[in-house]
Amino acid sequence: MITTNDFKTGLTIKYEGDIYQVIEFQHVKPGKGSAFVRSKLRNLRTNSVIDKTFNSGLKIETAMIEKNPMQYLYSSGETHVFMNNDTYEQLELHESILEGKLEFIQEGMEIKIISYEKEILGIELPDKVTLEIVSTPGGVRGNTASNATKEALTNTGLKLSVPLFINEGDKIVVSTETGKYDTRYKE
Repeated sequence: MITTNDFKTGLTIKYEGDIYQVIEFQHVKPGKGSAFVRSKLRNLRTNSVIDKTFNSGLKIETAMIEKNPMQYLYSSGETHVFMNNDTYEQLELHESILEGKLEFIQEGMEIKIISYEKEILGIELPDKVTLEIVSTPGGVRGNTASNATKEALTNTGLKLSVPLFINEGDKIVVSTETGKYDTRYKE
């Protein structure tokens, strides 16, 4: 148990039967009345975000979240298979749990499976991933306006805007947070 005075960004709590992660918080001490904590919480089961105000000093149960590193093996229809590299135990996840993250995952990639008391809540990707461009139109000569971009398709199915100098077969680094081009991959 902790109090709302102990809130930190990234802390996971159990509140009203659900598991939440603290995204933002602010301690407020008005001129009149008692202090309170205004917070923004992400439900780890539904991924929805709520705003919640707690009285200062209120006791809340912490949720012990496990993050186990696993390797992505392959896709089998709507399920995706991951393997624990230590125990070789395999885990199948439905694509609904991986929604919005599948376009960053490649075979052999190591990710973290987030769980709470044996319940799989989702996955955590690295901040940046390297993807290969499989389709993009050629750059147009003379089109050198600053920040000129074109559409591209990666080997995982991600569509994004890339600079004109990127060609098919090039490897690029993409931010998993924003889904945007970061830089060209250098070996």
